[in-house]
Amino acid sequence: MRGQYAMDGETDLGELLRLMRPALAPATYVYCTVAAERADALTFRPACLIVEDEGVTVVCTAQQAEQAGLDGHFPCRRITLTVHSSLEAVGLTAAVATALSESGISANVVAGYHHDHVFVPAASAQDALVLLTGLGG
Repeated sequence: MRGQYAMDGETDLGELLRLMRPALAPATYVYCTVAAERADALTFRPACLIVEDEGVTVVCTAQQAEQAGLDGHFPCRRITLTVHSSLEAVGLTAAVATALSESGISANVVAGYHHDHVFVPAASAQDALVLLTGLGG
């Protein structure tokens, strides 16, 4: 049975896995943390900003971090799951994280409105891409 697919995205896990086409971004990304005031003054568009009690997490390219004088950690690559997944979909993050963890690859998953993005260690990016591409069968 086909899951709901409208402007809000696909909810059926089987369809999500079948339709996802993981795409590896060419850049290397890093995680940085800055005070809220410093995040407000960023002169570039980061991939993610996450506001936490301790400060603001900035996920940006290594080049952006270097140019802004930010201390970057966890050199990683971004794999976008190009299927339009619903924010209410159940199981996609678990399926992706389980498959990667079984291969010893860490995964930091960030959900956007249209797609999920998986940040994996730069050295494991190609292996992760092959693994995730194979999840759809």
